[in-house]
Amino acid sequence: MLVLTRKTGEEIIIGDDIRITVTSIGEGRVKIGISAPPYIKVNRAEIAARIAAEDAEACVLEFACR
Repeated sequence: MLVLTRKTGEEIIIGDDIRITVTSIGEGRVKIGISAPPYIKVNRAEIAARIAAEDAEACVLEFACR
């Protein structure tokens, strides 16, 4: 894992199309903005896990796994 230090307003650039901007820093919380092309999914980890679980359940129920 790469760990970087950024200040408010500073960015991290991934590839040519993804920008992560630190929008604010508070006690125990950092807010970030993410700019990415529409074909790239951006989710919080807990949302991605829920989507994966729902997809797995649908796969079992429909017998139509990807």
